[in-house]
Amino acid sequence: MSNLFNLFNTSASALTAQSVRLNTVASNLANANTVSGSAEEAYRAKQVLFQTVMNQADPSGGASPVRVAGITESNAPPQTHYEPNHPQANEDGYVFRPAISVVEEMANMMSASRNYEANVEVMETSRQLLQRTLQIGQG
Repeated sequence: MSNLFNLFNTSASALTAQSVRLNTVASNLANANTVSGSAEEAYRAKQVLFQTVMNQADPSGGASPVRVAGITESNAPPQTHYEPNHPQANEDGYVFRPAISVVEEMANMMSASRNYEANVEVMETSRQLLQRTLQIGQG
């Protein structure tokens, strides 16, 4: 029975982690076309780092919860565009846009969304199994 509860815990932690991932992707997409007047001020794409939380009480290697270990910023240099008439252009006429691939971000969003949906399904199936187990005890 405790394995079933561990499954709920693992799926719940994965839902939280994928939610953070979806929010991070949304932030990257929202800022993909932002412009700044210097490379230092340009938006940097963010990526979520996951970490498995090992359970010392259950070293059997069963399902382990996941947590967000951190959010990192890309080291990719911003894209430089010559637009001397842009209001945010620097003295040399350049503006800086983040190095974000909208295609990659959309693929990342689809992956996070599918992972989220899969964990919802795991929780629903686990709930049904738990209900059936309780019904067996009543009969």
